[in-house]
Amino acid sequence: MTPSPVEGKMEKKTPELEENEENGVNTEEEEEEEAETKAEEEESEPPSHLPFAPPSASTSELIDDSTTVDPSYVISLIRQLLPSDLDKEKTSASEEKTEKEEPWEESGCILWDLAAAKIQAEVMVDNFILDVLLANLHASKSPRIKEICLGIVGNLACHESLSCKLSSQEGLIETVVQQLFLDDSSCLTEALRLLEAAIQTSVYASWSDALLSEEVLQRVLWILENTLNSSLFEKCIDFILAVIDNEDVAKILLGHLMKLCLPDIAINLLSSEVEKSGDDMLARTEVLDKTISLVEGLSAVDGFLEVVSSKEKLIQCLCKILKAPDKFEILETCTSAVLVLANLFADENILSVLIGDFSFLEGLFDTLPVVADDIEARNAIWFIMSKVLGEAVDKFSKESLYRLAELILRKSVLIEESMNAQLLQEPQDESATNDYVRLHGVKKSITMIVQIIEKWSGDESLSRQSDAIEKAHRLLNSCSKYL
Repeated sequence: MTPSPVEGKMEKKTPELEENEENGVNTEEEEEEEAETKAEEEESEPPSHLPFAPPSASTSELIDDSTTVDPSYVISLIRQLLPSDLDKEKTSASEEKTEKEEPWEESGCILWDLAAAKIQAEVMVDNFILDVLLANLHASKSPRIKEICLGIVGNLACHESLSCKLSSQEGLIETVVQQLFLDDSSCLTEALRLLEAAIQTSVYASWSDALLSEEVLQRVLWILENTLNSSLFEKCIDFILAVIDNEDVAKILLGHLMKLCLPDIAINLLSSEVEKSGDDMLARTEVLDKTISLVEGLSAVDGFLEVVSSKEKLIQCLCKILKAPDKFEILETCTSAVLVLANLFADENILSVLIGDFSFLEGLFDTLPVVADDIEARNAIWFIMSKVLGEAVDKFSKESLYRLAELILRKSVLIEESMNAQLLQEPQDESATNDYVRLHGVKKSITMIVQIIEKWSGDESLSRQSDAIEKAHRLLNSCSKYL
């Protein structure tokens, strides 16, 4: 997936932009004040022959590819970023911006936004912005300046046409990687966003090789484990998922990350998040979604089960998620949970942990309508049921089997709706549908359901209510469409 550029985080707009955005036009009094302000600026700053930004242009307009921006204006902004002694001018008693740093930041944020547009990005690279940004990253100690530099390069990296120029810029890749050892969360966020974009380009190898050292990869994992900043946490996971999703990058980096215990780190993070959420998983939905998305990505990697030392902890987390009462409020988390669980069934020992947990089975049935629109997740549930129900038929005592039958009947409406959705959404050709159903474990699940319900119905020693008998007949009739 091609990464998207982001807008620069401007802390201050120019007076002209603020007035035009809020009022549309200036009053006579405002025009007089603006003239006075302009005169003061002309006295305090050296004159320039390069044009300033058009007063009517807003930041959101600048990032549109169709917007015409005078290249000389872009060049003037780049010149504003030429390194100076900004850090030396800061007083030890205050972190307030210096007179030179404020225009630097404004120019930098405008360029950050402009870099999102391919045309403007190419103009910037052709006019040596990479040299300027690289010099700033080396010279400045200001976290804000470093963040803006990384943000601009991050947007430039989103354009495939510029990927070769970025990778061939002497010292750029190494300098960006070194920024991972900063302590500022905003800088780290932008560095990881940049790297995520870079490893998805045609020059992924140059960037991946620079990340290959154990020290760098350990630093990434340390950030993942320890950051309390939600944006940085999210971007760290996005970067790792980009490594997983790109087969070529995964060949270079993923094996090393697995050896550094990435799967166990991800599981521990998920466990911690589930514990923090307690019975109310709605309070931290976004963090929970992001964390389990990492576990989901890893669970599909070959060798995942061999390197994981905390499978039981993972299963406990997944079961707790599937037992949660407000599943529709944590839909993405539930979807990921069933996909991870289905992947875990490659280990035959997983089944023995789940087989006797009726509350888990109830949660699994209750998840069917939650994932009704996600065919992959719905198939995962049917696959899990085929394993669990098949084991139940073979291993359960009569009492346990009848208890399971009663649970199935209580959830019969959900089961029937899911079966009907399966029948409606898949190819109507009978052979194709049968192959599909058989492939994803649906047919086996239905066969097991029929066996369980028929055993329950045929035991004359049981005392059954009429509505339960009616549910059993209706469910058996629905199942017959697949058998």
